[in-house]
Amino acid sequence: MDERYDPQKIEPLWQSFWAEREIFRCGEDDPRQKYYCLEMFPYPSGRIHMGHVRNYAIGDVIARYKRMKGFNVLHPMGWDSFGMPAENAAIKHGVHPSKWTYENIDYMKKQLGRLGLSYDWSREVTTCSPEYYRWNQWFFIKMLEKGLAYRKSSYVNWCPSCETVLANEQVIDSQCWRCDSGVVQKELFQWFLKITAYAEELLKACDDLAGWPEKVVLMQKNWIGRSQGLEVDFRVAGTEDVIRIITTRPDTLFGAMFICLSPPHPLAKKLVADKVALEKITAHYGKADEKMGLFTGHYCINPVNDERVPIYVANFVLMEYGTGAIMSVPAHDQRDFDFAKQYDLPVRVVIEPLGAGHDSAQKNGRSQGLPLQEAYEDEGTLVNSGEFTGLGSEDGKARISELIEKKGLGKKVINYKLRDWGISRQRYWGTPIPVVYCDLCGPVAVRESDLPVILPEDVKFTGTGGSPLLDSPSFLNASCPSCGGQARRETDTMDTFFDSSWYYIAYCMGLKDLKFEAGHAAPELRHWMPVDQYVGGVEHAVLHLLYSRFFTRVVRDLGIIEQSEPFKNLLTQGMVIRDGAKMSKSKGNVVDPNYLIERYGADTSRLFSLFAAPPEKDLEWSDKGVEGAFRFLTRIWALAHKRVDAVRGISASGGPVIRPEETSRAGRELLRKTHQTIKKVTSDIEREFHFNTAIAALMELSNEMASYEPEDKADLDVYCFSLKSVLLLLAPFTPHIAEELWGAAGLNKGRLCISEEAWPLWDEDLSREDEVELVIQVNGKLRGKVLVPAGLADDLLRDRALASPEIKKMLSGGMNIKKVIVVKGRLVNIVAGQ
Repeated sequence: MDERYDPQKIEPLWQSFWAEREIFRCGEDDPRQKYYCLEMFPYPSGRIHMGHVRNYAIGDVIARYKRMKGFNVLHPMGWDSFGMPAENAAIKHGVHPSKWTYENIDYMKKQLGRLGLSYDWSREVTTCSPEYYRWNQWFFIKMLEKGLAYRKSSYVNWCPSCETVLANEQVIDSQCWRCDSGVVQKELFQWFLKITAYAEELLKACDDLAGWPEKVVLMQKNWIGRSQGLEVDFRVAGTEDVIRIITTRPDTLFGAMFICLSPPHPLAKKLVADKVALEKITAHYGKADEKMGLFTGHYCINPVNDERVPIYVANFVLMEYGTGAIMSVPAHDQRDFDFAKQYDLPVRVVIEPLGAGHDSAQKNGRSQGLPLQEAYEDEGTLVNSGEFTGLGSEDGKARISELIEKKGLGKKVINYKLRDWGISRQRYWGTPIPVVYCDLCGPVAVRESDLPVILPEDVKFTGTGGSPLLDSPSFLNASCPSCGGQARRETDTMDTFFDSSWYYIAYCMGLKDLKFEAGHAAPELRHWMPVDQYVGGVEHAVLHLLYSRFFTRVVRDLGIIEQSEPFKNLLTQGMVIRDGAKMSKSKGNVVDPNYLIERYGADTSRLFSLFAAPPEKDLEWSDKGVEGAFRFLTRIWALAHKRVDAVRGISASGGPVIRPEETSRAGRELLRKTHQTIKKVTSDIEREFHFNTAIAALMELSNEMASYEPEDKADLDVYCFSLKSVLLLLAPFTPHIAEELWGAAGLNKGRLCISEEAWPLWDEDLSREDEVELVIQVNGKLRGKVLVPAGLADDLLRDRALASPEIKKMLSGGMNIKKVIVVKGRLVNIVAGQ
C-alpha cells in the first residue's frame, strides 16, 4: 500500500474493474426487492458541469446505498439527444447534428465514467436513435387512434430567434425558455396532445404524491388550475350575435364595464370595420407587456343589469384560454384597471373590503367620486350590485350564478388553466411526426409496419426559413397509406419533451430490447415500474414532470403498464452557486469538473458536492471546501496506512472479534462512537438524504480514530472494526478510496469489492452513552452542566440538577422553585422566582 493518497492512480483502476465485471448490471430474475433509482438524463451539450456532478453524485449515493442494503438496484443513464443546440451547431460549424451529438455523447460518457458512477450501461438509451424515436412515433399513432392527438389551426407561441413553436410551459415571462427572445403569437396548423383529457385525474392525484416536495406539488396544482366558474352570454346590441365569457368572479358582474375580444376571435373581424387597425393589433397579439386595445364601435348587454358596455379587441386576450373573450372589471382586476385608465373607460367599485365601512371606503378612495389608485382584487362585500348589495362574495357568487342560469344566459362550469400540449416544431433535429397529407384522404397516419420514419441526411442548415425538411425531396414525397396515391410528409418534428416523457419506461427494457404492444404489459415493466427515487432540478416541476405524469397515464390506458404515476419519490436538488450567482459561461464563474478530477480526484469532487449543503439547498462553491474534502480523504488514507499490516493480520485470522469487556476505556469509547456513527449515517441517508450531516459524522469518527492508541489486541480489534465501518459507510460517497483501502486492508473476503458488501449494522446497546451531559437552566437561561449516568429517571435527574453547586447557591439566596421540567433526559429547566 502506498503511503501517499494518489486518486489519479487508483480511480481509473477501480472504474475499469467495475466496468469489466459489470458490477452494476441488474436483471429481473434477481429475487431481491427491486429499487429503481434515476437521475434526469442530460442533453449531450459536450461537457458536464458542476450541476451535473452534484445531481449524479446524489443519485449515485442513493443507488450504492440501496445496493448495499440488499436491494436489486436499477440505476441507468442515457441521453436526451434531440434538440436545437445540435441544429445550431450544424448551422454555425457545418457539422451534421448527428455527428455533433454522438461525438458529445462519447466525450460526456467518458466524463461520467471518471466520476465513478454506478450505472448499468447495458440499458443506455439515446433519444435521437431510430430504435428509440420509432416508439415516439408509435405512441403518437396510438394517441391519434384514441383521439388524444389532433391537428388544428391556432395561434401559437412563436420564437422568432429559434424559428419554432413553444408550448405554453416553455414561455417564461413572455420569453423563450431556451434563448430568452421575446415570444410572439403566430397562426399555424399544429399537432396537439390532449393532456386536458387527464386534467382532473392529474390534479386529484397530486394529493397522492407523498414522496414529492410540497412546492413541486403546489406548482403542478397551480398550473393545472382548476376553478369553479360561470359561463355567461353577453348579447351584442342590435344583432343576433352573442359573446360568451367564463368568469370565476360572478360576484363582480355588476362591475363589468367593457368586453375584450382576442384578435383571432371570430367576432373581431365581423365587428371591426377598420381592418388595417385590426391587423396592427393582431401583429402585437400575445405581448402581455404591451397592452393595446381597439374599440369595435359596438356594444353588448350586461345580463345582470341590462347596461350597454363597449366591446374592444385587446392584444393581451388569448384565444387559447377560456373562450377568447373576457368581461373586464377594472375596479377589481389590475390588468383591466390599467387598460381602463389607458383608454379612459369608466370604473365602478362593486366589492368593498370586508369590514370596510363608509369612513374606510373614503380613506381608501373606494367610494363613488374618488378615483381609485389600484384595483382591489380580493373578496369582500358587494356594493352597487342591485338586489345583491350587502352580500359577501361567496354568497354573491352563488346568488348571481343562480340568476344567470334562471335567465338562460349561462351556466356553472369547471374550468382549467391547463391547455393541450402543442408538440409541432419547425425544426430538423427531432422525431418526425408520422403523418402524410393526401389530397384525397387528408392527414393519414403512417403504417406501424413502416416505422420508424427516418430523418433524412440530405438537408441543408441555413438557420432561416423554418424546417430544412421542406427542402428534402427524398423525405417530403411519400405514398398515402390509405389510397396509395401521392402524398406529402409532415415536416414538423416533435417537441423534445415528448422524448423525455417516457424514457424512464425505456430503461426498464434497454434500447436493444425496446418493444411495446398495446394491451400487453411486458414483464420488465411490471418488475421495475414505477421509479422509486427520481432526482433532478426543480426547474422541471411543470414541464417535464407534468408531461411524464400525463404520458404514464396514456401508456397505462394502452395496457402497457399498470402504474398511473411514474415517480414514487422526487428529490429536487439546488443549484451550484459561485460568487452569488448560478454557475454559467456567460457569468464567467464556471468550474470545470475535469480540472477538479485531474487535480483532486473524483472522490473529492463527489464529497464536496455532497458535503457543502443538503441536496435540496443551493450549494455555494468554495475552493477551500474542495481542499478540505481532499484533506479528509488524505486523513482516511493515513488512518488505514498507519495500521494496515495489523488490520490485514486481524482480517486474515477471521477478525475483528469485539469483546467490549476486554477493551480499555478508550477502546470502549471508540467502539461506542463507531456504532453511533453507523446509526447516524444510516439515519441521515434514510431521512431525506441528509448527506452533509452524514459526512460530518464520519469526519468526527475519523478524528477520534486519529487520536486513538490501542493498548492491546482487544483495542486493535476495535480499531480494525472502526476502520472497516468507516470504509463501508464511505463507499456510497467516495467509492474509489473505499474500494482501494478495503482491498489493501485485506477486508475483501468472499466478495469482489466493497460495492458488493452489505451495509453495516449498529448495536443499540453498544451505541448508548455511559454518561451524558445534563444541561441545567433557570427560567430558560443556562446555569450549569453536569455529567450523569445515561438513562437516569426524570426524578433522579431533577435531584442531580437541584444538588448542583450553582443551583444550591441560588436557592440559598432566596430563590423559590415553582416548577422543574425535565426534557428528554438531557435538560432540566427550573422555573423559579423570588
